[in-house]
Amino acid sequence: MTEATGTYHWPVMVSEVLESLGVHPGGTYIDCTLGDGGHSVAILEAAAGPGSEGKETRLLGLDADPEAIVATIGRLAPYGGSAVLVNTNFDHLERAAANEGFIPADGVLFDLGLSSRQLDAEDRGFSFRRPATLDMRFSAEGELTADHIVNEWPEEEIANLIYKLGEEPRSRRIAKAIVRNRTITDAKHLADVVARASGYRKSRTHPATRTFQALRMGVNHEIESLQAGLDQAASVLDDGGRLVTISYHSLEDREVKRFVVGSDRMKPVVKKVIRPSKAEVERNPRSRSAKLRVAERLVPESDESQSR
Repeated sequence: MTEATGTYHWPVMVSEVLESLGVHPGGTYIDCTLGDGGHSVAILEAAAGPGSEGKETRLLGLDADPEAIVATIGRLAPYGGSAVLVNTNFDHLERAAANEGFIPADGVLFDLGLSSRQLDAEDRGFSFRRPATLDMRFSAEGELTADHIVNEWPEEEIANLIYKLGEEPRSRRIAKAIVRNRTITDAKHLADVVARASGYRKSRTHPATRTFQALRMGVNHEIESLQAGLDQAASVLDDGGRLVTISYHSLEDREVKRFVVGSDRMKPVVKKVIRPSKAEVERNPRSRSAKLRVAERLVPESDESQSR
């Protein structure tokens, strides 16, 4: 894996995140997708404003990618013990929060998908623009790689994965081309095979985007991890605590909505998704597909009646 550089991922919808979390001095927050620490820094800075004297705001940052932890340690060092970083997937959220003393939490944040650092890494295989190894793992501890799926899985299983996780309507055509062109040696080779097979005309997005999304999500079991992480977030939140999620495609957003609507512990604060401003999209084009949802941990009825 490449060494961390000094460049940082531009965090999405920062002001909306801070408002949705209700960040305040002395609060306890969990950033489940630390990345380069942009949201975490913003939370700690926002809580250090007027009225913060004598109140310690604490933040727990989780990330399955060890490079994210390495890249962010220095950035969060000025906050001392207020920031605790743990290299783990958010499907272990509850255990990490318990171990580090972050239960109950006032707010939990999920900023899903890839960071710019991961996408731009030359040896991870997330980008279809480079001849990088078809790895796509967030953590080297994972056993499954994109190379194994592409070069070993049966055609039908590849087609089903691309259709389900990439929502790619031409999945069977693409899967057939992948199998026919084995052995596929790297990410750019795969992207070229997919582009030729898909038959898509030139558009804003690369024709291999959905296929690469599906492979990455399959390799890292992202939907299963999200389901587990959301359920555990509801467990670690304090009564009235906020859950904020930012998703970048419909599969993730549907999972979040399904969880909140079907939960007996959470309620939506804003029913419709919050989208980035036009100015933000112009400044950071990668934010254009972001959808932010806000939910709140329900206060038990007995507690509500006592407070009246």
